[in-house]
Amino acid sequence: MRIVALAGGIGGARFLRGLKDVVAPGDEITVIGNTGDDIHLFGLKVCPDLDTVMYTLGGGIHEEQGWGRAEESFAVKEELTAYGVGPSWFGLGDKDFATHIVRTQMLGAGYPLSAVTEALCDRWQPGVRLLPMSDDRVETHVKITDGEGTRAIHFQEYWVKLHAAVDAEAIIAVGADTAKPAPGVLEAIAAADVILFPPSNPVVSIGTILAVPGIREAVARAAAPVVGLSPIIGGAPVRGMADKVLAAVGVAASASAVALHYGADLIDGWLVDEADAEAVSEVEAAGIPCRAVPLLMSDPAATAAMARAALELAEQVRG
Repeated sequence: MRIVALAGGIGGARFLRGLKDVVAPGDEITVIGNTGDDIHLFGLKVCPDLDTVMYTLGGGIHEEQGWGRAEESFAVKEELTAYGVGPSWFGLGDKDFATHIVRTQMLGAGYPLSAVTEALCDRWQPGVRLLPMSDDRVETHVKITDGEGTRAIHFQEYWVKLHAAVDAEAIIAVGADTAKPAPGVLEAIAAADVILFPPSNPVVSIGTILAVPGIREAVARAAAPVVGLSPIIGGAPVRGMADKVLAAVGVAASASAVALHYGADLIDGWLVDEADAEAVSEVEAAGIPCRAVPLLMSDPAATAAMARAALELAEQVRG
């Protein structure tokens, strides 16, 4: 079986680890990773979502925080701070710096991001084929109004520095409209037996991937069933501040609203948590088969059960 998953960072990576636990030997998983969170820092190209998937599936992630490297040190960051070089709000560890240095050197030598990602994965052996959504530069920016007036800031500044404490007025995927899908992306979607939307942020993770011309259209016309898992449980994000960016695109923070945001033209099945069982009828009224199952990734067994439920629903809607 050929499975394609569109994934952001922590939630997507942890779901993928559960998915790997339940697929049969010989099944192939292709992950199309969000690069809208990418940022240039200290002259280096940083790809937070790609790296989180790579580290998580490769056994190098800091498990408690869900991002960055395990057993990390921050000597370089401390020295940069001593020199007065910022930004100080984005914490790159010493081991993590090495990844970004290798990536930046390879990009400077003319390799596209997809080839660089493949080379980095040669070390980590994540057990999936990890593809960036595009080799072209795409950066998500957020329009806000604060004490400095109305302005657009990089998503990382909004998320990490400001902790989404200011209302997001608009989400802009800068460069997405002219970007092209990375090599292999459209081919993987067309050849898939199942397409999954993990419980990643529907606006700035999966939404940004779908904003690259050709990707949404490929998913919509794919022969494979498309099944998504709600990142919202009981009216609140499981992790992070997805409600803030959902509000910016006029979508309520509810399991049913996110399903309707994707739409019956895109997804063929939707999983909500048991706490949102009342949403099942609303989602199905919109033409999307829906099931209520436990969706908290509390441990590996629970995560594997979520992945198994998604694959089972895909088989049900396929028939």
